[in-house]
Amino acid sequence: MSAEQVIPSPASLVEKSVQIKEEPKASANSGVKSFLSGGFGGICLVAAGHPLDLIKVRLQTSNNYTGIVDCFKKTIARDGFRGLYRGLSTPLIGVTPIFATCFWGYDMGKKLQIWALGLDPNAKLSMGNILFAGGFSAIPATLLMAPTERIKCLLQIQGDAGGVQKYKGPIDAAIGIFKEGGMRSLFRGTGATLLRDVPGSVAYFGAYEFAKAALSGNSGPDTLSPMAVLVAGGLAGMANWAVAIPPDVLKSRLQTAPEGTYKGVADVFTHLIRTEGPGALFRGLGPAMLRAFPANAACFLGVEASLKFMNQIW
Repeated sequence: MSAEQVIPSPASLVEKSVQIKEEPKASANSGVKSFLSGGFGGICLVAAGHPLDLIKVRLQTSNNYTGIVDCFKKTIARDGFRGLYRGLSTPLIGVTPIFATCFWGYDMGKKLQIWALGLDPNAKLSMGNILFAGGFSAIPATLLMAPTERIKCLLQIQGDAGGVQKYKGPIDAAIGIFKEGGMRSLFRGTGATLLRDVPGSVAYFGAYEFAKAALSGNSGPDTLSPMAVLVAGGLAGMANWAVAIPPDVLKSRLQTAPEGTYKGVADVFTHLIRTEGPGALFRGLGPAMLRAFPANAACFLGVEASLKFMNQIW
């Protein structure tokens, strides 16, 4: 064995030192990038899907419509085209940090498993790991999601069927809700939101990663075309709502009911089944599915495009 093989050169020591210093930085950057790209994806989702989200909430909370088309017609006749964007400002402001937190939580869920299970950070995660990370992502996001959803739903049903305009906007709604019931009222529906989003996020991220793998074939998911990303994202959104619509109905009923109407999500479920039957749990499924594909296709395209951009400059 020569001396060169035993004693490393100064250049190799410097190279190794640089690599060691860069590894934690790259790991930290992935969380920041996930946060920023998730926020941008959320903006794309709201811009593409809000009108159908409004129709979904109105169908879930009112018996004044015969279906999606009837609700569209009556909303436009009463409020004009702008009426389809009632309550937009709340999700637009709130969705950016919510989706940023969701995608950050997804990244943290994967890292948590790598650390806890002693997995190779560069190895491909199993579908079970992905599903766990998807469910984990809903937990931090719910802290922001619950009050935002409460405000959004109340603004969306304002003026429905000739009802009064109680709040002028999201800030006025937040103040009014807090005055009526305090912080507890503002966070009403947190349990129902978790009940919806944990299984929904498992289906969401699981379906997206599965669709990406299926569409990429042997070329690898990192080489997907924008059209393939749109398809994978749209399918992910539909998978999410296929699982999440029943708890979403319960959440919407709970969050829009007057103070003291229900004791909790279990009480909403009992009352709904007794008075309207099991079919009521799937109210709003049509507009949710119609919205799911374009909105989430736009979301994941925004996420992937912003990640690609950040990876190029950062």
